[in-house]
Amino acid sequence: MSMRRTLPWMLTLLCSAAPLSAAPPETVEAGWVLQKIARPAPVSTAFVELRGSALLKTPLRLEGRYARPDKDTLVRQVTSPYHETTTIRGGEATLEREGKAKRTFSLSRVPELAGLQRSFGALLSGDQAQLAQHYTITAAGPTAQWQLNMLPKDSELSRQVRQIQLYGRGAELRCIETSPVKGDVQRTLLAGAARDATGVQALPALIALCRGTAS
Repeated sequence: MSMRRTLPWMLTLLCSAAPLSAAPPETVEAGWVLQKIARPAPVSTAFVELRGSALLKTPLRLEGRYARPDKDTLVRQVTSPYHETTTIRGGEATLEREGKAKRTFSLSRVPELAGLQRSFGALLSGDQAQLAQHYTITAAGPTAQWQLNMLPKDSELSRQVRQIQLYGRGAELRCIETSPVKGDVQRTLLAGAARDATGVQALPALIALCRGTAS
């Protein structure tokens, strides 16, 4: 399992179908966003993931569901265009794919992934101080259309990922854009944005849904 693939779906476990909170349209602060999107287990959400590649004319589109059944377990279930389940629990990652043997490996083999798991514990609890140890965090936009930017501080992670951008509305995290040091941006639409993406194929329209700029 590559860290670049795993990073975005760990972040998506922050999201749930919580209603928007009434708030004035002033510019948000990072602490406000982190408090709003923090989610205790159990939580789950639908996703639409778009993976770009120089070898593909259009991004690979994956659909499925993310779940955090308890505070120590992270699950990613792909249902289209193939079936695959990845579970991270107890310092191990298990990959199950239709027609293939199950694979389990220790996170100690991928120390940067173990570090990500600890960092996302801070995200899930809204712990800005702990998260700031690993990322430089800035926020922009009003509460109805905010953006959170995260620049990795850790050397291992920064060699793989240039930045992570979260987009949302009120208490709803709707999309994550992960920009690798090499390769194309990976986008993951969540919750309401994933539902709105049903039947949408054009990449510009999907990007607009991700960033909250769709008309």
